[in-house]
Amino acid sequence: MIELTAAEVASAVSGRLRGVADPDGLIVDAADTDSRNMSGGTAGHGALFIAKPGEVTDGHRFIDAALEAGARLVLAERETDAPDGTAHPAVIVDDVVDAMGRLAAEIVARLRAHSETTVIGITGSAGKTTTKDLLKSLLEPEGPTVAPQGSYNGEVGLPLTIFTASLDTRYLVLEMGADAPGNIRQLCEIVTPDIGVVLMVGSAHAGRFGGADKIAQTKGELAEAVPADGHVILNADDVQVSAMADRAQAPITWFGEGEQVDLQAQSLTLDDAGHPDFTLVRHSAAGSAGVRVVSGLTGAHHVTNLLAAAAAALRAGVAFEQIAQRLNGLGPGSRWRMERTERPDGVTVINDAYNANPESMREALKTLARITRPQQGPQRRSVAVLGAMLELGDEHTIRHIQLGETVVRLNISQLLVVGQDAYQLYRGAVAEGSWNEEAHWVETLEEAEEYLSHELRAGDVVLFKSSNGAGLRLLGERVAASTGAVASTDDLIGDGKAGSQC
Repeated sequence: MIELTAAEVASAVSGRLRGVADPDGLIVDAADTDSRNMSGGTAGHGALFIAKPGEVTDGHRFIDAALEAGARLVLAERETDAPDGTAHPAVIVDDVVDAMGRLAAEIVARLRAHSETTVIGITGSAGKTTTKDLLKSLLEPEGPTVAPQGSYNGEVGLPLTIFTASLDTRYLVLEMGADAPGNIRQLCEIVTPDIGVVLMVGSAHAGRFGGADKIAQTKGELAEAVPADGHVILNADDVQVSAMADRAQAPITWFGEGEQVDLQAQSLTLDDAGHPDFTLVRHSAAGSAGVRVVSGLTGAHHVTNLLAAAAAALRAGVAFEQIAQRLNGLGPGSRWRMERTERPDGVTVINDAYNANPESMREALKTLARITRPQQGPQRRSVAVLGAMLELGDEHTIRHIQLGETVVRLNISQLLVVGQDAYQLYRGAVAEGSWNEEAHWVETLEEAEEYLSHELRAGDVVLFKSSNGAGLRLLGERVAASTGAVASTDDLIGDGKAGSQC
């Protein structure tokens, strides 16, 4: 984080100082909600501990621990004292989360004044984290780039990402998630993006939002927020995203597989490992140019993310040829997104259980079917371990039944459905024609693990897919490691603190 005095922090958040003898001399250069991360920033001045109240615990309980670990200042909602009665050095505010946003806005204003930092916001019902990881890799060779850890994308995660920026940050890449209408607008009030990317609109969280139309309305808040001198990046292949053009005041860059776009994926195929192989084509007034790209990601659905990252990098000033070169072979950067593990016993595990909606479920199953029936070489047995798609509202039952039907139509060899919330998925598969021990249902993760320990055999490709709350990502980890395997991606990082925002 950039250096700020206690007085500057208090001014930025409209807070009241308490227990600070020298407001202009006390300097912080790091900030976090975790009391264990208080060792200070690069200059070692000390950290700002953010005592955020939460559903499980209250950060105010950890103020003493944070100060002992190196924090020099606290952002809090109430006055607290040390065991000896001394007042904790603090900035007192009415709402800590709101204050985080105010402080983040102040930091971005200083970044822009110092180094002309370009801010890029990314939203969509799926693909935000993968697109963020790709874009970071495209931008880093051009200059210092900051992007979220894991999936930090909400009113807490977005400021935490901004707090990691320094004065020389050239690009600030932000995920923008939402769990209610108006959330994207609120994030854009913290920081107005110079470039806004909208990936797709799905049916995840439709119950919470009140329908897919309201999800689209919320995602479109990003297109509205980008100023006229910025750039809006839209997916031409998604009808609800393309309709957001009417809400944008900035020029639009279109991406997709169809015609009449600025960046296009032509001649898309998947290799036998499921990696997208396509020609990345740029259409402009000067003509068209194309470069072949073979991605290190798994699944055709990642083409949306690849094109979106390429379009954002192009508008951020990266040369088209450099974009294509850097995308070639680039794999995943975050956990549980088609994360592939090759076990020593010949079983391949694909863990894609960080989140799920009907659209991403279908795409993951298509990929499973494709890589188990390669164009060359022997076929392999496909095993789908599926859990619930949460927050679908009134569509929960029908969507799970339809997914079970899809499993059968894709001729997946074995289906294991886990959890009471996902039972309708099992029913859909059976009704569609899955019998003779092809489909199974268990209630608990423990039962699923026990079943797989006996049923998996050499050559199987097993997909784990569910919403985060169903817990299948952890089951997938245990199954992947059950014979001492090591994940094939060696630069994976932990998940973020953003919950299940879409």
